[in-house]
Amino acid sequence: MPKPYPREFREDVVRVARNREPGTLLKQIAADFGISESCLANWIKTADVQDGVKPGVTGSEHAENRELKKRLRLLEQENEVLRRAAAYLSQANLPGK
Repeated sequence: MPKPYPREFREDVVRVARNREPGTLLKQIAADFGISESCLANWIKTADVQDGVKPGVTGSEHAENRELKKRLRLLEQENEVLRRAAAYLSQANLPGK
């Protein structure tokens, strides 16, 4: 996997692409910066979401969702252990055993 480009470089390329002259193609801007047109299109799409221009999940929201899902799984596992322990203890405390 190629090394990711620095954030500042991506921001500069997106800024140039957004402020391009009418008739200037993304393909030409991408070639000028030595990246693929699809890469530039992805950067613009990501920047649009980050800037609130288009709906979507930002990188920080995605990371937060991932952490929340991890925490939820852990809590569900802990809850299952407690549920099983309670069931076991209620069976162990029955009279006549």
